[in-house]
Amino acid sequence: MNAKKNFNDPMDRNPANWRGIFYYNPKDPRIRVPKQDPMRGWTLNFASPYAYLFIIAIMAIIALSMYLGL
Repeated sequence: MNAKKNFNDPMDRNPANWRGIFYYNPKDPRIRVPKQDPMRGWTLNFASPYAYLFIIAIMAIIALSMYLGL
């Protein structure tokens, strides 16, 4: 029942969890959350260490492809 309540009342709608354009909520287990305007897509939960691993992986893929000339 608690999960259903969280689904109907998402944490990403709380303005206290936003730092400008960045979403930061250590209590939210999601890595990816909808932006304040959901029509604009998704953003990362920067309280999650997996968000930083995702960013590092993307940068590594870009660097590797530039190094290999792909």
